[in-house]
Amino acid sequence: MKTIVCIFILIPLSMVCAAQSIVGRWQLVKESSCVEDELSPDDAEHEELVNDMKSMSGATPQVLEFKENNTGSESTKIISRKKSYNSKGFLYRFDGEGLYFLDKKSKTIIEGFTVEGFAADSLIITNSTRVCETKIFVRIK
Repeated sequence: MKTIVCIFILIPLSMVCAAQSIVGRWQLVKESSCVEDELSPDDAEHEELVNDMKSMSGATPQVLEFKENNTGSESTKIISRKKSYNSKGFLYRFDGEGLYFLDKKSKTIIEGFTVEGFAADSLIITNSTRVCETKIFVRIK
């Protein structure tokens, strides 16, 4: 009897844990930068400049792919624009509350993000050092 009760408890629990995996392909749908936060809402000239900068990003979808072995790839530079980080392949660590991108050789953290929201189909992350930079992703197939 105890075995049956344990089975009924553990099976749904394992389904929930499996559903909360970051593994898969995620497309960036929106990002905010610190520049946008610093502008006053009445400043039309600055708003036009920000819109021009956004329009220069191109029509190529920006996609991150996370693999089960804690490696991943990005279609374009999404995560870091640092010169020391010049590869589209990366290592990562995800613990549900934080998403960390690691150096391939030393395995030290290059960039860290706080997970603001995570569901089966959406991921919202904020840069740990620049809290005004937020990225919103949706899961794609």
